[in-house]
Amino acid sequence: MPRVVSLFLPRLPTDRLRRKSGDASPPPEAPLVLVGRTGRRRTIVALDANAQALGVTKGMAVAKAQALVPGLVIVDADPAADREGLERLALWALQRISPVVATDPPDGLVIDTTGADHLHGGEAMMLEAMVQKFAASGVEARAAIADTWGAAHAAARFLRRQTIVVPKGEGVAMLRPLPLAALRLDGEIITGLRTLGFETVGDLMDQPRAPLVLRFGPEIGRRLDQALGVVAEPVDPIRSPELVEIRRVFGEPIGAPETIARYTGKLVDALCLELEQRGLGARRLDLLLHRVDNSMQFIRVGMAQPVRDPKRLTRLLTDKIETIDPGFGIEIMVLVAVESEPLRDRQTISSLVKSSEPDVSDLVDVLANRVGGNRLYRFTPVQSDVPERSVARVPPLSPETGATWEGDWPRPPRLLAHPEPVETMALLPDHPPVWFTWRGVRRRVRRADGPERIRGEWWKRDAEMTTVRDYFRVEDETGERYWLFRSGDGEHEDSGSQRWFLHGIFA
Repeated sequence: MPRVVSLFLPRLPTDRLRRKSGDASPPPEAPLVLVGRTGRRRTIVALDANAQALGVTKGMAVAKAQALVPGLVIVDADPAADREGLERLALWALQRISPVVATDPPDGLVIDTTGADHLHGGEAMMLEAMVQKFAASGVEARAAIADTWGAAHAAARFLRRQTIVVPKGEGVAMLRPLPLAALRLDGEIITGLRTLGFETVGDLMDQPRAPLVLRFGPEIGRRLDQALGVVAEPVDPIRSPELVEIRRVFGEPIGAPETIARYTGKLVDALCLELEQRGLGARRLDLLLHRVDNSMQFIRVGMAQPVRDPKRLTRLLTDKIETIDPGFGIEIMVLVAVESEPLRDRQTISSLVKSSEPDVSDLVDVLANRVGGNRLYRFTPVQSDVPERSVARVPPLSPETGATWEGDWPRPPRLLAHPEPVETMALLPDHPPVWFTWRGVRRRVRRADGPERIRGEWWKRDAEMTTVRDYFRVEDETGERYWLFRSGDGEHEDSGSQRWFLHGIFA
C-alpha cells in the first residue's frame, strides 16, 4: 500500500523573507505581513505568527491592519520568489528523504515515501526529523502521512498537530469530521455546498453522487475518490536540469525480475559514461519505474564515497529488485544521479603491490543500503575529560581527524550509554568497593586499581564547578573486570551524591 507525506509550510512567504534578508530582516518579535493587490485594494496575502496573534488576517485591507497594529512591518509579496523557494525545498527533500517529491502550491510539498520510511527510523521519526530540520532553518512546518495524497494533505492542514501518522486503512475515519475545505475544492463549490447544509467531508460521503455532479460538476467526486484512494493521484517528481538522468521507454511493458535487472545494468552503463564526461561520481541513485497503471515504484541506493563503477552500482540496485512490484508491467525506467560529487580517476595499483589500506567502501555501501545509513558508524575521540563526552559517532568512512584519547589510565572498550547505579560497600574516601551488586547479581572484588579522579568541566556547565568522580578498575572472583566510579570525593557533600555507578566493562 502506498504511503504519502504532505508537508505543510503555513508561513512560507514570511519565513522565506526572513531567511533571505538575514541580518537586515525585521526583528523576530515584530509583526510582519506581505501585501498584494486585489483590484485596486491592497490586501494582506501572508502574515507571520506575531501578526496573526494581534488580530491580523489574510485578505484584510492594509489600512485596517495598520490601524489595528501600530508598528506593523509591511513588505510587498513576491509570488515568483515564493514558488522558487518551494522548488528549492522540494529538491532538498528529493536528496534527503525520497526520490518522489513534488511541490504542492502554494504552501506545501508532497512526498511518496512508500518503502523508504525504514531508512529514517520509521514513519513517526521520519516526520519528526523533517519538521525539526525545517524549524532549524527558520521555516515552520507540519507533516502528515497517510495512504493518499488527499488524506495526507487534509491531515497536515486541519488536524493542527506538528506530525500526524494516519494508520493504514484509517483515512476514511480521519476525513469524516474534517471541513469541506480539506478536499481541496474550489471556494465557490464550498460556498454552494454550505448553502445546502453540508459542513463536513462525512456529509458528502453519505450523499448520492449524481445530484452533486449535476449541480457542481465532477470535481467533488474526483476529489473524494482521490482522498479515499479509489482514483490514483500520482506524484509527478520534480527534477533539476543539473541532475544526470538516463531514461528508457519500452514498447511493451516488462515485469520479470531478470528483465528489470538487465535493463538496470544498461541504464547504469549509460549513466556512468555521462558521469565520466562530467568528471563526477554518484553518491545517491534513484531508479524510478513507471507502471502502466500510472503509479510508480522506486529504488534508492546511497554510497559513502563517490562511485562510478558500473558493476558496483548495478549490484547495489539489483539487490533491491525484490522490493519492486511491477503490477501489470513497467513501461518507463528512469535512473537519476540525485547526488554526485567530483571524482578523480585513481591510478591502478599493480597486483604485485599490496595495498596499504583495504578498501571497505563497497561493504559499507552494501550494509548501509540494507539496514540504513544512519545505523552504520564508528567512534572517534573527542577532547573532553568526562568519559561519556570523549567519544562521538561519525560515518564509517569519514576522514581521520588525528585526535586521540590522552591519559595514562586505560579505558574500557565497552562504555555503557549511561552509568548504571550499583550497591556497594567501601571505606571512604579512597578505598575501592569490597563488593558490588549490579543488575541483581552480587560480585565480590578480588583486585582493584584506583582511584582516578576526574573533575567536572566547569567551563561548560556551572553545575560541574565542584563535581568529582573517583574511578576504579575492579576484578571480581570470576575474572570479569569493571569500571566503577563514586560520584563525589567521599568527604565533601557538594562534590557529588557519594553514590556508586558502573560505567564500563573491560574485555
